[in-house]
Amino acid sequence: MPNWAIEWLEIIVPMAEVALILLGAWLLYRFVRRMIERVARSYALPYNVATVTRRTAGFLIYGGAVLWALERLGASGTVLWTAFTGFATVGAVAFFAAWSVLSNMFCALLIFTTRMFWPGDTVEVLENGEKPGLKGRVLDINLVFTTLEETGDAQQGTTLKIPNSMFFQRAVRRWHGSAAPLPPALAPHPVSREGDRTAR
Repeated sequence: MPNWAIEWLEIIVPMAEVALILLGAWLLYRFVRRMIERVARSYALPYNVATVTRRTAGFLIYGGAVLWALERLGASGTVLWTAFTGFATVGAVAFFAAWSVLSNMFCALLIFTTRMFWPGDTVEVLENGEKPGLKGRVLDINLVFTTLEETGDAQQGTTLKIPNSMFFQRAVRRWHGSAAPLPPALAPHPVSREGDRTAR
């Protein structure tokens, strides 16, 4: 084989390997993305949870593919390993720094998968059996907070924003159907007999 052909093969073979690695990563990401969408539809997960999970999977898959492709192009394994461990260390520090936020995100996923409660339900987070806890009607569940309508309505009244992790640290009371108490602003006010006679 002539020397010019050998030189071309030394270029073409690594480039073909890189192309195959990227193609495999793309196919794997499409498969994982489809599985995530199927799970999100089956468990009625919020759009934000599915988006974060999909982006995390894409970052891991494409990041691993890039490192593998660089290794096939001749990058030093020691350099790649040093860069990876440094990135992992920074990621671990950021993970523990944002632990409370990540914990609330994971608890939001658990709330939906375990069907703990849904928007529209009336729930109460109990401190103990002697005094009342935080109570209201569930308005919204996002990745960090669950919003409860305490009094009034969505335009006039008060709301509570409770971290999602608190629902797994306390006992939660949930009312079903007509057993759910009305908020104070919506509860019927008793009319006295004198006021009733005056109105007549």
